[in-house]
Amino acid sequence: MSVTQFTEQELKDLEEKSTIPRFLFLPLGAVGLWCIAAYWPNNAIGWQVFWTLFTSYCLFCWTSCFHECSHHTLSGSKNASIWLGRFLGTAMFVPYSIYRESHIRHHAYLNKPSDWELWPYSDPNTSLRFRRVFIWFDLFLGLFMAPYIYGRIFWHKDSPIKDPKLRRAIRYEYSFIVLFWGSIIGACAYYGTLWDLARVWFLPHYLAGIYQNTRKFTEHLGMSSYDPMLGTRTVVGSNIITKLCTYFNFDIFVHGPHHRHPRIAHNLLLQKMDDYQEQNPDVKYPVFTTYWGAILDMAPSFISNPGVGMNAGAPPPAKEKKQIDNFVQDVAQEVLADTDHVSKK
Repeated sequence: MSVTQFTEQELKDLEEKSTIPRFLFLPLGAVGLWCIAAYWPNNAIGWQVFWTLFTSYCLFCWTSCFHECSHHTLSGSKNASIWLGRFLGTAMFVPYSIYRESHIRHHAYLNKPSDWELWPYSDPNTSLRFRRVFIWFDLFLGLFMAPYIYGRIFWHKDSPIKDPKLRRAIRYEYSFIVLFWGSIIGACAYYGTLWDLARVWFLPHYLAGIYQNTRKFTEHLGMSSYDPMLGTRTVVGSNIITKLCTYFNFDIFVHGPHHRHPRIAHNLLLQKMDDYQEQNPDVKYPVFTTYWGAILDMAPSFISNPGVGMNAGAPPPAKEKKQIDNFVQDVAQEVLADTDHVSKK
């Protein structure tokens, strides 16, 4: 497995940032799971709906934590990111190493045919009809579609993952997921509690998958540019709800700067966005003050043309400056071809 290599300043920023308060969703999610399981305070449908929705949002925040782990930016400890990432990946049926390898290329080749994470929306060989149908499965069956989409980078005949040690590690992760969930499901079947497993874990997880894919669509769908600052939608919250959601999701909503600088500490992303807007006053960045505003901007693409890059009207991308297999400091400067680069800061 590749290990993210940070500069001295990047590592200092990671060590100095305060992350612990953002982890409230972990114990709160556990509390929510217990409340669903124990029918607390009673089994009234209103309470069950409340705790299911509450827990599903906490699990959605777990996916953002999983994303942070893949970057090794959760804290100053890379081992903490790796092992928490493996734990969360097992819970979500997505091997940690597969997610990391796919996500590395998502940053490097945003909206391009080689962006495995945004398949089929980034693949010009997929038909519009296929994408129009596929997106509904992707939205409402995210619990199952995410393992399939991420798994393609390992199982596909053109997989860029060639290192035998990495492929072996991924096979071990797959085996552990099968063993773990096979044991859980088998035990629940034996004791006649499969329904409890479905309502306590799978239903909140199913809803969290819908939230997660809605976020993916909102940040990417319909974006044609290969420039990370213009090829993603960024949300800079102007109200307390959007700000809180941004906080507990490790500022991932500030997506443009995150995409260009995948090694930057998440608490610096807002300032980075301000810097870009100040130093490039003539560039109209796709920045929104509410998440609903970004969703509304994305909605026409969801219905009429679910695509990014070439599938959203862009010309074929130019050849990258280099092929990469790890996160870099600045995607635009180090990877993106100059002809595809708009934000010059």
